[in-house]
Amino acid sequence: MMPQRLPRRAVTLVLCLIPLAAFATWQLLPGEADQRPSVSVSRGNIEASVTALGTLQPRQYVDVGAQASGQIRTLHVEVGDTVKQGQLLVEIDPATQQARLDAERYAIQTLKAQVKEQRAEHVLAEQQLRRQQRMATDGATREEDVQTAQAKVLTTQARIDMYEAQILQAQATLRSAEAELGYTRIYAPIGGTVVAVDARQGQTLNAQQRTPLILRIAKLSPMTVWAEVSEADIGQVKTGMQAYFTTLGSGGRRWTGTVRQILPIPPKPLDQLSQGGGSPVAASGASGSGTGRVVLYTVLLDVDNDDNALMADMTAQVFFVAGSAKDVLTVPIAALQGRGQGGALQTAHVLTGKGDVQTRQVRTGLSDRLRVQILDGLDEGDKLLIGPVGGEG
Repeated sequence: MMPQRLPRRAVTLVLCLIPLAAFATWQLLPGEADQRPSVSVSRGNIEASVTALGTLQPRQYVDVGAQASGQIRTLHVEVGDTVKQGQLLVEIDPATQQARLDAERYAIQTLKAQVKEQRAEHVLAEQQLRRQQRMATDGATREEDVQTAQAKVLTTQARIDMYEAQILQAQATLRSAEAELGYTRIYAPIGGTVVAVDARQGQTLNAQQRTPLILRIAKLSPMTVWAEVSEADIGQVKTGMQAYFTTLGSGGRRWTGTVRQILPIPPKPLDQLSQGGGSPVAASGASGSGTGRVVLYTVLLDVDNDDNALMADMTAQVFFVAGSAKDVLTVPIAALQGRGQGGALQTAHVLTGKGDVQTRQVRTGLSDRLRVQILDGLDEGDKLLIGPVGGEG
């Protein structure tokens, strides 16, 4: 039995409906642009900054050493003690210095006695000279005896002058001995906190070879951050620039300050190992050889520490603020192509409501290395495709 053929009108209707169904299906499926990741232009705050790691150190400190040799008899302070300027810190056994002082005093007394003796001989010599001169007038003595008497007067006077000069020299030595004795009692040169003690009670010090360090006194406010900035970023850091930093365990607290100084030469490893003057930051950043080494420059930042929350050798994450803006248009850096900074043009691919993609030239401003400020070319709410479009690479 032969199948029944459809009417020609029905066939024509089916053929007309196939394109309409295909177009409807295409409209319902998501477009290629809609499937790609996108971000929206939004308003927010942005801050351009240079980041660096640093180490906290007291800005003002003094290393207290010993100028006199001997055994430490009494150490009056410990680490953490607060001292006032002029407060007694250390007493060194003064036996040796006292003995030297007594010896100088006895030497001066001996010289003064010799001066008295010579003055008596000088008076006698003058009397003998006058006698010889009277006898010479009467022709009762020889000229040779007169000359001998004159020589004795000059000789005794010269000895007096010599002993008086020796007394002056001994008195200078006496003052030195008195100073040496005074060095056995060490007083605080400044007020502050004892942050380190390098000697112990009973220890013997030898000040003849080098000055032994006993302790360090520091003023804990203000503190100085020794920040290390890479050579790629140092050009953006200026003296007087605002900066802030955080520390580990600070709970998000920020300390603010201004850049006081930028050291023009990177610190050397040996310089950083020296006491009382080298950079306290790690030496590895400025060391190494070859083209892969990282050069770091030291930037000093002062900050008040009235509550003593900051301590020496703390690690600080420092942010040097190069610029900031509030309530401005921003987008993620990944949504722009090309390189631009400070008003330079970049390319953005904007997804329209019809599913089309428009390529726009965008003028950018500040950047925090995650987002960038939009100065011109985009509006709030615009959706930007991330990555190249079409044949772009």
